[in-house]
Amino acid sequence: MGEWLLIDGRHVQRVGTGEAPQADRIVELPGTSILPGFIDTHVHLTGTGIHHASPELSRARSAADVVAVVRKLAGEGDEPFLIHGYDESKWPDTRLPTVEELDGATRRPLLVIRVDGHASLANTVALEATGAAEEPGMERDDAGAPTGFITREANNRVRRWFNRHLSDHDIQQHQLRAAALAASRGVTCVHEMSMPSERDLRDLEVLLGHRARLPVDVVTYVASTDIPQVMDLRFGQIGGDLAIDGSIGARTACLSRPYTDGEGNGAAYYPDDELAEFLHNAHLAGLQAGVHAIGDGAIEQLLSVWERVYRALDSRERRHFRARRHRVEHFEMPSPQQIEKAAMLGLAVSIQPCFDAEWGHPGGLYDVRLGWDRASGMNPFRSLLDRGIEVGVGSDSPITDLDPMAAIEALENHHDPAQRVWRGEAIRLATVGSARLAHQEDKKGSLEPGKHADFAAYESDPLTAGSVVGLRPILTVSLGREVYAS
Repeated sequence: MGEWLLIDGRHVQRVGTGEAPQADRIVELPGTSILPGFIDTHVHLTGTGIHHASPELSRARSAADVVAVVRKLAGEGDEPFLIHGYDESKWPDTRLPTVEELDGATRRPLLVIRVDGHASLANTVALEATGAAEEPGMERDDAGAPTGFITREANNRVRRWFNRHLSDHDIQQHQLRAAALAASRGVTCVHEMSMPSERDLRDLEVLLGHRARLPVDVVTYVASTDIPQVMDLRFGQIGGDLAIDGSIGARTACLSRPYTDGEGNGAAYYPDDELAEFLHNAHLAGLQAGVHAIGDGAIEQLLSVWERVYRALDSRERRHFRARRHRVEHFEMPSPQQIEKAAMLGLAVSIQPCFDAEWGHPGGLYDVRLGWDRASGMNPFRSLLDRGIEVGVGSDSPITDLDPMAAIEALENHHDPAQRVWRGEAIRLATVGSARLAHQEDKKGSLEPGKHADFAAYESDPLTAGSVVGLRPILTVSLGREVYAS
């Protein structure tokens, strides 16, 4: 607690009460509450920029709405047209547009990405241009013709083709738009989840070229198994959103039992031995490894593989293993036994509280896909904390809004009262907890001498406000720079 902060360049020099010391510049913020800058542990900057450039799709509530949005925004021309954000689980009628309807909406190559990114809709021109029709994940009708709905390899292939048509300038603008949005929400650092399988490495190269000029600090995780390449980039971490399964919305999350509203158990993207070799080599290379695992089947595979790696180490090496804080992104369907094993292994978890707020309540997407017997136990945030697991908070933007206050609200109002997290603890998870996920607790997450000057000032105190929904800072400072002022 303090009444003033003394900033020296990009660092906090002192925090105190009473009369403020002399300074070259004084910024008066009477009556405000200052919090450490929030850290979002799971962001896709380019995707966030694309989504917010055309947010109309997220408001669609039917197949006809999707077609109308495309027809309105695509216009004339031949250039590929990409748009993100439909969520049919919120529609009264969940029927998706047919490929014929998409063909009638525009003659341009068209990609309409589902909110979770693990499924998309493409018109015939796009499918032919990308060669995706023969890839796994291309849905076909009873006659064998493509329906336009794609997942898995087909989805990745089409998305990669579309993203190659973005100019470097466009990518820069999308990333800047996303970073500016983060700053306006009191976020001073994001963990960027780079996805070469969808965007090629050019997206990352553009980011690295202007990262120092962005209004927020960026920690980069690359969803790749190419360890030498990541080490050449001088990153201390690898993987991040490296997916070993898909999403519940797309029915590609790997489950131990079949989906309630569809066929099959989802998809496991890596054989055990291949995953074990990657994780073992990443650990031996001194890297922190991160993996995306949502379904209980994927979580079981990941924990079993990590346990193989762990048991191959001697006692000294096991201490280093636990100190590495290897990450799991999402971790939505763990059993109590799986939580216990994750705690034993010293794994850290990047949670997305707004997933529960959006889809976790009775009658929501998770209930429809899985049945309430499974959906009711999802995202057990309190259980993770009670077992001493390192937890940080992310949005997975653009899947949910890049807004720490929305995440705090979701933590406070989990669908299961036993899994709720009180306000102060939720704020701590989104600041110092998130800093710990990237081994930055000596630099970020709290306002102490020597740490980065990352903070946000609020007219209403987030700790005591009746609700934090829509609460926005009047000033955000990142690395000592004033990056947002209302």
